[in-house]
Amino acid sequence: MITPTEAPASQPLLSVRDLKVHFHSNSGWTGKLTRVVRAVDGISFDVKAGETLGLVGESGCGKSTTARGILNLIPASGGTVELEGQPISGLSDKQMLPYRQDLQMIFQDPFASLNPRMTVGTIVREPMDIFNLHDAADRRLHVMRLLDMVGLDPRFLNRYPHEFSGGQRQRIGIARALAVQPKLIVCDEAVSALDVSIQAQVINLLRDLQQRLGVAYIFIAHDLAVVRHIADRVGVMYLGRIVELADVDELYDNPQHPYTQALLSAAPVPDPTSESNRQRIVLQGEVPSPDRVYPGCPFADRCPQVEDRCHQQAPQLIGESHQTACLLVNEPVGDEPQ
Repeated sequence: MITPTEAPASQPLLSVRDLKVHFHSNSGWTGKLTRVVRAVDGISFDVKAGETLGLVGESGCGKSTTARGILNLIPASGGTVELEGQPISGLSDKQMLPYRQDLQMIFQDPFASLNPRMTVGTIVREPMDIFNLHDAADRRLHVMRLLDMVGLDPRFLNRYPHEFSGGQRQRIGIARALAVQPKLIVCDEAVSALDVSIQAQVINLLRDLQQRLGVAYIFIAHDLAVVRHIADRVGVMYLGRIVELADVDELYDNPQHPYTQALLSAAPVPDPTSESNRQRIVLQGEVPSPDRVYPGCPFADRCPQVEDRCHQQAPQLIGESHQTACLLVNEPVGDEPQ
């Protein structure tokens, strides 16, 4: 059986290279392939131990599909995923089991992701049972410690999910993810279903847990302000691709891709003076269909700075600490070699 091994200190915890997740649709009566939806179309990034990578973008851009492709919850169509140098993409459920302890997920809906027929104590203890962690007699004590760690009264362990609020249910999901002491947790819209005040509490909880436990996050969200508060680096996705990737302050203070600029211009600013003086970038049209093949930039039809070459030449994600997939940035017109 394939088993995880310790990685060198310089090696990223998670390495994703050219990941693709395509869905195929067949005709009902002929069985002929009629449509290929390119939900994720070749993305690459690394996640270091203890850091948070934020993924942002419009609905349907492939953020959640990326998360599920990384965790082998849905099969990848191409590319590689490595955890501490060990390839995990394409593994069977049995082969993937040793890695499940290191890779956990917090889902968007804190109610649908919890079994309504199981008590909170059973929900949090179940991962320990699966991986045979701790002595069976001590697992109840560990469950109580986890509930206390996420801000819930340990006496609640015999209650059922419907007896809790949305924020409390999400804390239960966090406790369940932490039960196996993972190295990486994927937070898939983990706060989007919560009230704003509860969002702040959960975000602060995740940051505190990261400082205490050293766990890494892939944090998926729509809210740019939330991502800036928690992420170390941010990747902006559009139509199944990463169009910009940079350190969080660099990306928010110096966005280079026109799509990133448009997203940030739409995000509200708490300063009334700044809000009234800044210019809003309004994108025209709709997000194009992921079942089309684009010879050039997939953002070209909506880009306010588009040039003719953008429809013909596909941009590549280029750069070191600040990567951008845009011809206007990477290959500006008139930039002749000296």
